[in-house]
Amino acid sequence: MTRRRLTAEERRRQLVGIGLTMLVERPIHELSLDDVAAAAGISRGLLFHYFPTKDAFYVAVLESAARRLVRQTAPDPDLPPARQLRQSLDAFLAFVERRREPYLALIRGAAGGAEHVVRVHDDTRAALTDQVHAVLGPDAAGDARVRLIVSGWFGLVEDTALAWAKDRPLPRADLLELLAGSLAALLRTAAPDLAVDALLDPQDRIGTSPAANTT
Repeated sequence: MTRRRLTAEERRRQLVGIGLTMLVERPIHELSLDDVAAAAGISRGLLFHYFPTKDAFYVAVLESAARRLVRQTAPDPDLPPARQLRQSLDAFLAFVERRREPYLALIRGAAGGAEHVVRVHDDTRAALTDQVHAVLGPDAAGDARVRLIVSGWFGLVEDTALAWAKDRPLPRADLLELLAGSLAALLRTAAPDLAVDALLDPQDRIGTSPAANTT
């Protein structure tokens, strides 16, 4: 049977998919373009026909991984706000638990000033914090104090999740409650005039959800 030739877009998706698979086991800067090309059954030179530079390929892989993370952490908008927050947090913790080293490399790459990594990391953090603002509602999200607190809180979430994922000193459900509670405490202190207590009251606590364990 004659093998159908992939279109340019199909080949790009294939190469990015191979990069994503490899990203599970190694940080982005350790991805070998020779290995990616070999897995796709093409030459390294042909890979550069679809991605003009090594950085262009890395950016495509990072952006695809970031979109996957944002999709997986998007909460069900039909749930009460407290459950939405915990559902999103649970999915984020599960993601970091599975992919600690690549995620750590992304943060370190951003801290190191690599322009393409900084942009992807900043865009990803913005998308994830936007999910929190959506849970809090327009009144809270439009308050400058809240936006600063949520941004700082998510930095705490990232650092705590990475430290926890190294040896998991407590159950994920317990860490989830600690992080959700820390956001509530910060918001109550920073914006006591806003009705954040009702939004973040854990009246419907959840444990780790099966959906958060998808790859």
